[in-house]
Parts: sequence; structure tokens; C-alpha cells
Amino acid sequence: MTDTAPKKVRLDKWLWAARFYKTRAIAKKSIEGGKVHFDGHRCKVSKMVEAGDMLKITQGLEEKTVAILVLSEQRRGAPEAALLYEETPESIKLRMDDSERRRKFRHANPIFDHKPNKKERRQIHHFNEANSEN
Repeated sequence: MTDTAPKKVRLDKWLWAARFYKTRAIAKKSIEGGKVHFDGHRCKVSKMVEAGDMLKITQGLEEKTVAILVLSEQRRGAPEAALLYEETPESIKLRMDDSERRRKFRHANPIFDHKPNKKERRQIHHFNEANSEN
């Protein structure tokens, strides 16, 4: 980015600047909720990160492992934000495999093609009650 890049930045600010989250408040909630791990451990919102640190970020069903390349406290456009980090090849492969597995599961199980109606919900409840007794 620029030569005046800071040496350390708060984790929530960096996640916001790198466009992983829309607001710093959402980034804060994700960190506090255990969705962001710093070098394999849960961390605090105020954790100071440096270039070269590894983060594991869970967003919905996807889990990304990224290396911080550049620090920034300012949120910029998506093309510039993508230059702040690099996702590991293993993480990319796992995400693609999981995505493919979910896609195949969705097509292989047509029972999930709609929300259950009242009769189907009753059948599900009866099935669950019968199996919980055993």
C-alpha cells in the first residue's frame, strides 16, 4: 500500500480494513464469538497484529486461513483490500472441497428441497420421539 504503513494494528480494525466484515462492530462480535483465531488461539478484539501473522476466520460455512501481508487502518476498495492478505493454498482447497461436498449433498437429498409442511413436521417429531426412546 504505502510506505507509511503502521507497524501494528488492532485485529478488529485490520479485519474491517481487509473487508472481511462490513463494520468494526461486526468484526468485534465475530472475534468475541470465537470466529477468528490468531495463530491457532482465540484472541481479544484489541490484539495487535503484525505482517506475517496467521488468522483463521470462519464466516458462515466457510473457514479461511489467511496470512497478513500488509497492515492498514483505512478501509479502501476491494481490489486494494485483497492485497492486505493471502489465503493459504490448503485453505482454498478445503473451501472448494467443502463447497463441492455441500453442492453434491444438496442435489443427492431431494427431501431438503422445501420447508416441511405441518404433516411432514408431525412425522419428523414422531420419528425423533421413537428414536429417542431407544
